[in-house]
Amino acid sequence: MQRRTLLKLGATSIAVLIVAGGASTLLQPGLQQGKLTAAGRALFSSVASAILQGTLPAAATEKQLALAGMLQRIDAMVQAFPPHVQAELSQLLGLLATGLGRRTLAGLATDWPDASIGAVQEALQSMRMSRLALRQQSYHALHDIVGAAYFSDASTWSVLGYPGPVTI
Repeated sequence: MQRRTLLKLGATSIAVLIVAGGASTLLQPGLQQGKLTAAGRALFSSVASAILQGTLPAAATEKQLALAGMLQRIDAMVQAFPPHVQAELSQLLGLLATGLGRRTLAGLATDWPDASIGAVQEALQSMRMSRLALRQQSYHALHDIVGAAYFSDASTWSVLGYPGPVTI
C-alpha cells in the first residue's frame, strides 16, 4: 500500500469517526436539562470507583451512598457551569457512553458499569499519558470533576487529613 493511500484511508476513518460520534451524541447526550443522564451517571460511578479506590468506604452500601452523594454534587456543579461548558461536557459524556467512542477515546472495550476497576484505571492512565491532547483533556475533565465533587463534601475531608477550614 502506498503512503498516500494509507494517509487517505486514515483521514477518511477519522472523518467517519467524528461524524458517527457527533451523531451519536445527538441521539444520546450525556446531560439532559443540566443533569447527568443514566449513561453519564454510570460513567461517573465507574470512573470515580477507579480514581477514588482506597478512598471510598470499604462497605458496599456505604460506597454506594458515597457515590450517590458525589453524583448529586456533580449535578449541582454542572448546573453552575455556563451553557457552552455544559454542552461540551454533554458531548464528551455522550461520546464516551457509546461503544465506539469509549473504545476510541478511552481505549476501554467493556461498557463502563461492567468494566473492572483495574480496566478503568488502565483506560484512564492511557488517556492521561496519550500524545493526543483530546484524550488528555478528556481525562483531566473526568478526573477534576470527580475530585471536586467527591471532596467538596465535608465528610470526606478526614480521609485527606484535612480538619476543615480554620476559624478566624
